[in-house]
Amino acid sequence: MTLYSCCLVFLLFTWNTAAYGPNQRAQKKGDIILGGLFPIHFGVAAKDQDLKSRPESVECIRYNFRGFRWLQAMIFAIEEINSSPTLLPNMTLGYRIFDTCNTVSKALEATLSFVAQNKIDSLNLDEFCNCSEHIPSTIAVVGATGSGISTAVANLLGLFYIPQVSYASSSRLLSNKNQFKSFLRTIPNDEHQATAMADIIEYFRWNWVGTIAADDDYGRPGIEKFREEAEERDICIDFSELISQYSDEEEIQQVVEVIQNSTARVIVVFSSGPDLEPLIKEIVRRNITGKIWLASEAWASSSLIAMPEFFRVIGSTIGFALKAGQIPGFREFLQKVHPKKSTNNGFAKEFWEETFNCYLPDGSKNSPASTSFHKGHEEGLGVGNGTSAFRLPCTGDENITSVETPYMDYTHLRISYNVYLAVYSIAHALQDIYTCTPGKGLFTNGSCADIKKVEAWQVLKHLRHLNFTNNMGEQVDFDEFGDLVGNYSIINWHLSPEDGSVVFEEVGHYNVYAKKGERLFINENKILWSGFSKEVPFSNCSRDCLPGTRKGIIEGEPTCCFECVDCPDGEYSDETDASACDKCPEDYWSNENHTSCIPKQIEFLSWTEPFGIALTLFAVLGIFLTSFVLGVFTRFRNTPIVKATNRELSYLLLFSLLCCFSSSLFFIGEPQNWTCRLRQPAFGISFVLCISCILVKTNRVLLVFEAKIPTSLHRKWWGLNLQFLLVFLCTFVQIVICVIWLYTAPPSSYRNHELEDEIIFITCHEGSLMALGFLIGYTCLLAAICFFFAFKSRKLPENFNEAKFITFSMLIFFIVWISFIPAYASTYGKFVSAVEVIAILAASFGLLACIFFNKVYIILFKPSRNTIEEVRCSTAAHAFKVAARATLRRSNVSRKRSNSLGGSTGSTPSSSISSKSNHEDPFPLPASAERQRQQQRGCKQKVSFGSGTVTLSLSFEEPQKNAMANRNTKRRNSLEAQNSDDSLMWHRALLPLQ
Repeated sequence: MTLYSCCLVFLLFTWNTAAYGPNQRAQKKGDIILGGLFPIHFGVAAKDQDLKSRPESVECIRYNFRGFRWLQAMIFAIEEINSSPTLLPNMTLGYRIFDTCNTVSKALEATLSFVAQNKIDSLNLDEFCNCSEHIPSTIAVVGATGSGISTAVANLLGLFYIPQVSYASSSRLLSNKNQFKSFLRTIPNDEHQATAMADIIEYFRWNWVGTIAADDDYGRPGIEKFREEAEERDICIDFSELISQYSDEEEIQQVVEVIQNSTARVIVVFSSGPDLEPLIKEIVRRNITGKIWLASEAWASSSLIAMPEFFRVIGSTIGFALKAGQIPGFREFLQKVHPKKSTNNGFAKEFWEETFNCYLPDGSKNSPASTSFHKGHEEGLGVGNGTSAFRLPCTGDENITSVETPYMDYTHLRISYNVYLAVYSIAHALQDIYTCTPGKGLFTNGSCADIKKVEAWQVLKHLRHLNFTNNMGEQVDFDEFGDLVGNYSIINWHLSPEDGSVVFEEVGHYNVYAKKGERLFINENKILWSGFSKEVPFSNCSRDCLPGTRKGIIEGEPTCCFECVDCPDGEYSDETDASACDKCPEDYWSNENHTSCIPKQIEFLSWTEPFGIALTLFAVLGIFLTSFVLGVFTRFRNTPIVKATNRELSYLLLFSLLCCFSSSLFFIGEPQNWTCRLRQPAFGISFVLCISCILVKTNRVLLVFEAKIPTSLHRKWWGLNLQFLLVFLCTFVQIVICVIWLYTAPPSSYRNHELEDEIIFITCHEGSLMALGFLIGYTCLLAAICFFFAFKSRKLPENFNEAKFITFSMLIFFIVWISFIPAYASTYGKFVSAVEVIAILAASFGLLACIFFNKVYIILFKPSRNTIEEVRCSTAAHAFKVAARATLRRSNVSRKRSNSLGGSTGSTPSSSISSKSNHEDPFPLPASAERQRQQQRGCKQKVSFGSGTVTLSLSFEEPQKNAMANRNTKRRNSLEAQNSDDSLMWHRALLPLQ
C-alpha cells in the first residue's frame, strides 16, 4: 500500500512536471528551495473544451513585462543572499518559480508541484525510488499577485503549513488566520487603502460617487470596506458594479451605460489592471470623458491602463501606490538578462522575443507560426509589442537598454521591492533557525529546528516571530494577522511633454501611523484634472448649501441628495453644507443671513428714544408747572383765595404732586434692581399722599358748612394738626403695604427672552401682582371716598367750592386708572412701563389742572376777585340761602298748623328779605379814607324757591390797617332780614376760616 501511494504521488508529480516544461519555469538547485508565483502573462486564451479528446493545458497570452521584473527581483534577492557572508553562510538557496498567468487555475497547477514535492519528501521514498534528479522540498512560497489567486493558493498551502509570503495581495480577507493559517504579506491590507480613499473623497468635499470592483476576493472586500467608510462620512454611492476580465461584451456594455448615465463624476475602482482593461476600452470607444477615477494600488500604475491613447478618458486618475523602496545593484542586474546567459530562467527567452519583436530559432514553441495566434492581437507597453503575424529572427546582440518597456522602469520600485523584502523575510527566518541556541528556541522545551532538515511549518513559526531591519533601515515584523503596516503614496496621472507617455506624479501621501485626521496629505498644486485643469471637479448630488442654510432631506432620495433650507430664526450655520443649524446662545440672535449670531437687541424705555424723551419732557413739564403753582401760592400766601383753600394742605398737596411727577421718571431708563424696588412704592405713596390731602380738605369744608352752629368742639376737630394727622394715617397704610411687598416679594430687574425672539426686554418683575393690586386698589379706594365727599360738596360757596373741580379731577383719575388695567395687561416689554408712566402723568396733570389752575388764573389775571369782600359775599350768600330755606320750612309748618286749626285756606304770600348794611360814622373821614370807602363793594343776590323768592343785599367795609383804623373802635356789618339770626351766627363762625 505504501509503495502504491508512492507511485501515485510520483505520477502526480511527474504529470505536473510534464505540464511545466523547462521553458515554463525558472529553477535553480540549492540546499533550501523557495517557490515563486508570478504573473508572467496577463491571462489565458479562451478555448472551448468539448471533451471530445484529452483536455490540453490552456495557453497563456499577453506578456507582462512588470511580472517578469518582479520575478527578476526574487532571483536577484536569492543570489544576493547566497553571496552574503553573514546571512545563511554555507547555505545555498534555490528556487522554483512558475507563471500563474493571472488565473487561479494556473496558480493552483503550480502550487500542486510544491505540495507534491513536499509530500514525496515526507514519505521518505529514497529507499524505494532511485531518484537521481531529486529536488528538496519547497519550504516557503513567494506570491502570488492578485488577492483572488492568493486566496486559492493559501487554502491549499495552508493544509500543509507551507508559509506563503505575498508581495501584492492586499485583500483584508487574507488577514483571517483561522482560514489562512500560513499566509503572510509584505503589502498593507486594503483596509487602510479603503479608508484612505474615503478620506480623499472627504478632503475634496465630494459626496456623490460610483464604485466598480473586480468580482473576486480583492475587489469585493475592498469595495465593501470603502462603503463602510463612506457611510461614516455621509458619502453616497450612486451605483456599484462588478467586473471581470472574463465578462462578456453585454455585461461590459451594461456597466458602461450605467457610468454614462450617472451624475456622479468620481468613480472608485477596486480592481486589477487586467480586470479593468475591457471596461476602459469600451469607455474610450464611447469617448466618455469628465470622470475622475480613484484607483486602488492594483491598477494605479498598471501598464495595461496607463496608456496615452486612454489618457483623454482617465487623465484625472488619482491612485494609491505602495511606498517605493531601493534595491542597490538591481538596475544593473536587470540589464544583464539574456537568453543564453540566464540558463536557469526559462522565461528569459520569451522576454527577449517580446522585447525586440523577434523570435529565437531554438525550439518550436516560439516559432513564427506558433506565435501568430496571440501576438497579432497584443498591443501597448507591458503586453508585448508585436504587431505582425511573423517575426524576424533575433540576432542575440540586441541592446536591452535601447527599448523602453515597463521591465526597465526601475524609478519607482514598489512591487519589486515587496518581492525583495519577502525573500529577505524568509531568509531571516532561516537565519534565526540557523543561529538558534538550544534551550532558547521557539519549539517544545526551547528546542531548535535543524537547518539541514528544516520543514515548512518550522519556517512558518519563525516567520510569525520575525523581527529584522531591512536595507532601508526600517523595522520589519509581521503583526498577529501576518501583515506589514505600511504607508501609501498618492499619485496623479500626467502626460509627459517629452514623449507623450503617462507618468505618475506623486502628489501626496497617506501615513497610517498618524492620528486620525492627520494621516492624509495632498499637494493640490501638483494635481492636474483631466491632464490640464487646476480646478477641483464637482461631484455632488446637490449643490453646496451656503452658510446660513442647512441640508434638507428629499423624500425617496439618498441623504447626499438634498435641498438647501434656510436656517430658522435664532439658528445659524457658518459652514458650507451644514447638516443642521446651530442654535444661538440665549442672549444672541441670528443675523439677517443666518450665518452668525449677533447680540440680541436690548429694549427698555430708554431716555434717548423719542417716546422716552417725550415722556420725560411731560414729566419735567409737570414738575415745572407744579413748582410754578407752588411759587404762586407761596408768593400770594396771604391773599383770600390762598387762605380760603386751606393754605397748609395746599402746600402739602402740591408737594405730593411734585412727587407724583417725579416718580414717573423711575419708570424710564434701563431697569435696575433698585429702580424696580423704588418706582412702584414711590408712585403709590405719592398718589396716596395727594388723594389724602384732597380728601381731608374736602371733608373739612363739608363738615363746617353742614354743621348748624359751630362750637368749640368743631373748631378743635377742624384744627390743622388733626388734618395733618389724618393725611399721615392714610399715607401710612400705603407705606405698610409697600414695606410688606418689598420684604416678601421684592421687585427685580428681569431679562425677558420669551416675548420676541430677537429682542431682550429688560423689565421689572413686580414680584407680586397681588401686592401691586393692593397698592393701586387702596389708592383708588381713597379716590372713591374723595369723589363722594367732593360730589356732596358741589353746592358750597364758589370760593370754597373746589368740589366740582375735585369731582372732575377724580373722574379723570378713575378714567385713567380703569383704562390702565386692560392696557397694562395687554402690553408687554417697554410698553408696560410706558403705559404706567402715561397713567401717572395723566392723573397728575388732571389733579393739578382741575384743583389749582382756576385759582392761579384768578390770582394772576383776576386780582379783583381775590378780595375779602368777594369771599365774604359768597359765604354770606350761602349762609342766607341756608337761613332762607330754614325760614320757609318753618313758615310752611306754621301755615299748615294754622290752616288745620282755623279751617281757612289762603294763598301763599311772597316772602322778601331785604338786607342792607349801612356803616354810619359820626366822625368825618379824611380824603384817603373817603377813597377807601368808595372802593367798598356790595353784593345783592336773589334766592328763589319753588314757592317764594328771597332777595338779600350785603355790603362790607374792609377794616383799615393804617393809623386811621385805630381811631375806628368798631366795624359793624348790619344785616336786615327776617329770621336771620342763624345766618349771622354762621357768618361770624366762618370769618376765621377765611
